[in-house]
Amino acid sequence: MLGLHFDSCNEFGLSFSFENCILNHSTFFKTKIKKTIFKNTQLQEVDFTECDLADSLFDNCDLTRATFDNTVIEKVDFRTSYNYSIDPEKNRIKKAKFSIHGISGLLEKYNLIIDSIN
Repeated sequence: MLGLHFDSCNEFGLSFSFENCILNHSTFFKTKIKKTIFKNTQLQEVDFTECDLADSLFDNCDLTRATFDNTVIEKVDFRTSYNYSIDPEKNRIKKAKFSIHGISGLLEKYNLIIDSIN
């Protein structure tokens, strides 16, 4: 499924769960989909702008060039996902969960070089 417009769905009772899906180039613009499960899903270039994703799970998801802008990601679990770029200053991220390996996705806008020295 590519390029789907979930933003045009009627939000009354709207609920999703995605597993082993390819949702590249889709949009969830301004949707309220709290507690959504994204598991083993490709979400490349997906638009989550102004979306409410509170309490959701992104389990082993590829978020390459996904857009998070003014997005509610409070208590969202990103610990096993990768390739995301999320600006903590432009999104509500209180109590969101990230792995140490994904921390660079929160600092990308600062153009830092993050490396581990052994």
